[in-house]
Amino acid sequence: MTTRPRLRRLVLLAVLTLGAVPVSARTNKPPLHARHWLAITGKPLAATAGAMMFQKGGNAVDATAAMLAAACTMWDTLSWGGETQVLLWNPKTHKVIAIDALGVAPTGATPEFFHGKGMAYPPEYGPLAAVTPGTPGGLLTMLAEYGRLSLADVLAPAIQMADGYAIEGQLAETIEHQKTEIKKWPSSQAVVLTHPGEPHEAPRAGEVFRQADLAATLRKLVEAEHKALAAGKSRKEAIYAAYDRFYKGDIAEEIVRGTREQGGLFTREDLANWKVKIEEPVHTDYKGIDVYKLTAWTQGPAMLQALNLLEPMDLRGMGLNSTRYIHTLYQVMSLAFADRDFYYGDPYFPPEEPIQGLLSKEYANARRQQIDEKRNDPAVKPGDPYPFQGQKNPFLDLLKTWGTPQGKTKWTQPQNSRLTFDEAFRAGTTSVLAADEEGWVVSATPSGGWVPAFIAGHSGIGLSQRMQSFVLDEAEDPFNVLVPGKRPRVTLTPTLALKNGKPYLAFAVQGGDT
Repeated sequence: MTTRPRLRRLVLLAVLTLGAVPVSARTNKPPLHARHWLAITGKPLAATAGAMMFQKGGNAVDATAAMLAAACTMWDTLSWGGETQVLLWNPKTHKVIAIDALGVAPTGATPEFFHGKGMAYPPEYGPLAAVTPGTPGGLLTMLAEYGRLSLADVLAPAIQMADGYAIEGQLAETIEHQKTEIKKWPSSQAVVLTHPGEPHEAPRAGEVFRQADLAATLRKLVEAEHKALAAGKSRKEAIYAAYDRFYKGDIAEEIVRGTREQGGLFTREDLANWKVKIEEPVHTDYKGIDVYKLTAWTQGPAMLQALNLLEPMDLRGMGLNSTRYIHTLYQVMSLAFADRDFYYGDPYFPPEEPIQGLLSKEYANARRQQIDEKRNDPAVKPGDPYPFQGQKNPFLDLLKTWGTPQGKTKWTQPQNSRLTFDEAFRAGTTSVLAADEEGWVVSATPSGGWVPAFIAGHSGIGLSQRMQSFVLDEAEDPFNVLVPGKRPRVTLTPTLALKNGKPYLAFAVQGGDT
């Protein structure tokens, strides 16, 4: 789960230890080794769904789709109306492929609309916080294009869980803690507050938690696949028939009806016109390792910028987690995240992000000169990457007035939070990773629709809250200003790394400014 990055909260990226001395550490999650396949995600039940796909003869993409479906059904800090970000290695083409399954702002969602309601940003929760659902489209596209199994196979574990599974204490506690917010939305309350009127209204740990509406929606997707196959359609065409039912058929109709009934802005056209994007990822070379990220609609390139800054530095000589090591990484990430906060946004909308300049080694060399080895700079600002791609920066005036240490970048603890800053920062979505003996490797970081999600009518679909990631004033980030049909810049950022042209690392972290 993530909220608006109103400050650059910095933590150290695991990948940045590539140049450091390895150390032993205690862990309750020991390294896993495998010969034929691996299926990894944050919940054992969801990981089991991935393992089941391998037993059915599926590949790593099938396993990823099944784990994603199960994790959404378990509300593992995400749900079915959220967004999915994927990098995958295709062993047939020897290429890394990016899948952009992030929803967009609906019709009528404009800065003027929210300013008219006295809001400085879109809200954190509720129907007005929602972008169009992305995860179903991402799952179906990934499965249709690169998987092997049927949709019926892949959704079977999730449907079984929607019919009823023993809920975990962690989720039950979150629902109970958020019940005041949940009660604002009758459709959400009807699903997740299973003991209305009692002192503890959420499900109890271990209680069988049933989601009848969601189960019905998932069965409709399988039904669409079956009908298409019966009509002589191919496997891929049948899966896309399920896609069309979700975004253009009766499922879309109920999502729109239920959302608008509670004051949301969705239209049928918003869902029908949205499309998953299959993209070229961005990458950089870090000491012979090719590191791939999704482009600037995520914060992924910030890690590549950090690697470019660090590459000539002697991290090993500094000593892992020494004062100098920590200081160096902190300064590097401050520079990279400052650029993120100003230059990142939806590449399908103007202005065009200066990604070539941002990721150039020459720009990293120039930014590196700003690092003070002795002192932290709390007033670090975005740089100017435009000259490094042969252009003049059109936003120099905005840069002059951007940000202050005491201004909008100050983090405050939410009043209703039961977590410390550190706990809240590290709490977040899950990651989904899989690999198989054929060579398929997948790294996904899905999110959105976390509790207390607004559930759209009788669809069972908890909607994303990603609208909160937009800004309403171009002075804050001219690339991420809210526009209908636009994707917000998100923090979710899976990673793949290649060495000698072959998969080397597949990794991710939960959301937030990490």
